[in-house]
Amino acid sequence: MAHAQVRDVPRTASARGPFPKASDYRRRVHPTPAPAHAVAHTAPARGPFPKASDYRRPTDPQPTPAPAPAPASLPAPPGPPPSFRAVLRHRYCSRLLIASVTGRLSLGMAPVALILAAQADGHSLATASILAALYGIAPALGLPLLGRLADHRGLPFPIYLGAGLVATALSVLALAGTANLPLTAVCVLLAGAGCPPLEGGLRSLWPTVLPDDAHVRTAYTLDSSTQEIVYVTGPALAIALAGAVSPAAALALAAAATLAGSLAFATAHPARTWRAEARSSDRLGALRPPAMRPLLAALVFLGATVGALDVAGIASAEQQNAAWLAGALPATFSAAGILGGILFARFQPATAPRPRHLALIAALYAACWLPLLAPLPAPLLLAAAMLPGALFVPLLTVASLTLTSLAPPGTSTEAVGWLSSAMRLGLAAGTALAGPLGGHFAVPLLAAALCTLLLSTRLSLRPAAATATA
Repeated sequence: MAHAQVRDVPRTASARGPFPKASDYRRRVHPTPAPAHAVAHTAPARGPFPKASDYRRPTDPQPTPAPAPAPASLPAPPGPPPSFRAVLRHRYCSRLLIASVTGRLSLGMAPVALILAAQADGHSLATASILAALYGIAPALGLPLLGRLADHRGLPFPIYLGAGLVATALSVLALAGTANLPLTAVCVLLAGAGCPPLEGGLRSLWPTVLPDDAHVRTAYTLDSSTQEIVYVTGPALAIALAGAVSPAAALALAAAATLAGSLAFATAHPARTWRAEARSSDRLGALRPPAMRPLLAALVFLGATVGALDVAGIASAEQQNAAWLAGALPATFSAAGILGGILFARFQPATAPRPRHLALIAALYAACWLPLLAPLPAPLLLAAAMLPGALFVPLLTVASLTLTSLAPPGTSTEAVGWLSSAMRLGLAAGTALAGPLGGHFAVPLLAAALCTLLLSTRLSLRPAAATATA
């Protein structure tokens, strides 16, 4: 039976009576081993029965109190902004920047080379200046169109197309000369309008090759600083080569630089694989945001300050009978711009710039032109030119970041093309207006004041798409 192992066994009768008591019966059960973790201690002296506290688990650790919850950690303070060297350490960054600067070197070389070539062929200085002005204005027409093409088709095709036009047109001018003015004018227009969209392409690629927004903002500053190299090194190289060999050699070198830089840029892996975001079918494209137009108008006035400075340098050199001042004044301005870009990259804010930052830098830039109104000797004039020069690159950098933040999705390269167009139109207008006014420093001061006015009263940030840079 199932209960065969359990039996009631009566004990022997006690002395109190012949009958057994109920307590004399017990259940005899086959013993089962006690669990290994439960060990009964000997009963204490207080009674025959063990207490619950007399049982313990020898193998279990003693309970420890739960640790107090850690206080909520504060966000780590932002580190110092990346340096130019930190940006260039990343893969492809050095190649893209050097190729872009090389491909844009003709923008600084061609105007001077055209003037020297036209004068060598017997044309007047006025005719030569018109040819240089045509070359300066033509990119304002071509860069937005090639930029829009890059946003639709990718970067290689418009870069190859533009580089081919520039190399062909400048090569024709180098071989045939400038004696035939209609042919020269057509070649000049093609060479200007065909400028490949290297600047816009570079700024579209920065977010793809850099790890965060801070690096992208520093890269914008680096790019703006290298533009000073284009417009300082380019004219100096053209003058040196024209004097040592011929103006035709300077035009040929400008064509070769455009072709080599464009090929090196377009064949880089990021440029070959980059594609713009999907964009809406809008004819206005990058010009659609309402705040974009006043920003571009302000950039026209910013470019006019630089164009007027070139004429002011020539006028100051004549007034002080110091021919070296004509080249030294723009060179000092550009060198101060590079230094200002380095300092701005080092001390820039940890977040994207706001509209008030742009208006503040523009106001400081305008104020820095005031000392140049005084009749200063040549050394002090150079020192005074460093003040606006040091703020030019930071102002251009913040304006570029603002412009890319305003650009609708899929229009980044076109937007930078409009920026370049606005600056080049301003350069041409500043040069044209400063001449009849005697090269007075009031012209760049007025242009800087109008730039500040537009940025302070007309610009309201309504970004169409959040970007890295801003």
